[in-house]
Amino acid sequence: MRSSAASDVYKRQILVSEKVIVALDAMGGDNAPVEIVKGAVEAVKEEAGLLVKLVGREEQVRAELAKYTYPQGQIEVVDAPDVIETGEQPVMAIRRKKDSSMVRALTMVKEKKADAFVSAGSSGAILVGGQVIVGRIRGVERPPMAPLIPTAKGVSILVDSGANVDSRPSFLVQWAKMGSIYMENIMGIKNPKVAIVNVGLEEEKGNQLVKETYPLLKACKDINFIGSIEARNIPNGDADVIVCDAFVGNVILKLYEGTAKMLLSKVKTTLMSSLKTKIGALLIKNSLSDTMKSFDAKQYGGAPLIGLNGLVVKTHGNAKAMEVKNSLLQCVKFQREKVNEKIIASISAEKLDEAEA
Repeated sequence: MRSSAASDVYKRQILVSEKVIVALDAMGGDNAPVEIVKGAVEAVKEEAGLLVKLVGREEQVRAELAKYTYPQGQIEVVDAPDVIETGEQPVMAIRRKKDSSMVRALTMVKEKKADAFVSAGSSGAILVGGQVIVGRIRGVERPPMAPLIPTAKGVSILVDSGANVDSRPSFLVQWAKMGSIYMENIMGIKNPKVAIVNVGLEEEKGNQLVKETYPLLKACKDINFIGSIEARNIPNGDADVIVCDAFVGNVILKLYEGTAKMLLSKVKTTLMSSLKTKIGALLIKNSLSDTMKSFDAKQYGGAPLIGLNGLVVKTHGNAKAMEVKNSLLQCVKFQREKVNEKIIASISAEKLDEAEA
């Protein structure tokens, strides 16, 4: 029998032989390449089965890497001399800047030289590049942007939060299925509860999209549909998968982020307002820190664009190393749990049902 130490080495060797390869846009975001490279280093130190390909201006990237000690075989640098800036028109930038870090990294996913792509760069360019370069899974009508949002019970997935402002009922049904697969396999929630965002709980309420989508979700046997959810109940964690079009989803997401930032600022101001409150702040510092951490969705990684022929993850434009690291680890779990394969199986079953009907 193997000793404990030998067993650990053996397990590590297995993981290394089954590396998940992630193409990381080293030049995307406000803090590139400094925080991006740092996040990559932290990720490979934590995960032996991860290979990060840092795509960007080689000289700059290597200068940052030189600051760290890390497993040499787990980070590679791929030169890409150009950068897609945030203010550029997404379609034109993707078409014209073939040598940009984003296009080269996305192309690596398309060519199966990487399993996933992560970037803190332009949201519009990532959405366009994901669909045009990586491409949709056959049968997926529109891939949704699906971030995790913190709730009183943990996290929920919001589909869609930015990719499809104008949507059809069939889109939302697919998003409900894909969101359920993600929550069950990545977050470990069995039979996740699915709800559609509405202005009331009654089935007859809502705009035309909601009214047409509701009965389709209700009839769907692949999901645990619980009905409508009002925006005020989303933070309670009443549903695990929140379904809506991207216009509604983006408003929810931005309001969420703005409210959290405002409340945190108010709490800090109150705690620092007098000697008595400062003493109280010292007494509750650790507990308060743990509570605030539980409401920070960045610990779960970025927002995946689900339904593509490879994982594409968008992190915040101002992402620091922690969010980059968690996004990379998120890709590893996505690949190991074979989420794409399960989405393909779900879509295939859906098409078969339609044909039989």
